[in-house]
Amino acid sequence: MRLEGSCHCCAVQFSLESTTPYPYQRCYCSICRKTQGGGGYAINIGGDARTLQVSGHDDITVYHAVLREDGKANHASTAERHFCQRCGSALWLFDPAWPELVHPFASAIDTPLPTPPEHTHLMLDFKPDWVEVKAGKKDKTFGVYPEESLAEWHARLALTTDADT
Repeated sequence: MRLEGSCHCCAVQFSLESTTPYPYQRCYCSICRKTQGGGGYAINIGGDARTLQVSGHDDITVYHAVLREDGKANHASTAERHFCQRCGSALWLFDPAWPELVHPFASAIDTPLPTPPEHTHLMLDFKPDWVEVKAGKKDKTFGVYPEESLAEWHARLALTTDADT
């Protein structure tokens, strides 16, 4: 499925192909919540990094979150969170550990997205008390990262799409 996205001020526009376009995964970690998730979580989608096309490169800035882990020195994440430097819109996440993937934030996608039949709520150990988790009967909840990947979730539910559609 071809996804088209943009920032709020439209200085940055992008497109990419995705075989896993369902916005089902809600991440409650402090990084996602503080950089993108006004409702207490962020939703990103999987896409093919080779197909990412961007206009407005000069208006993009990249943030590497600082990881604070018990017993370890603080260090910068390898994940690159791309934002519009004009309006602050979160656009996509790229991590060189998985160079074939790019993860656009669902909030930046302009293409109508399919409605997921269930959601996965993850990193719940890190959500603040004010955030209410509205999990449905079919939804899965996890204190940290689940074992099931974004691609595996789509495959389990037979929701993988062709990149051409």
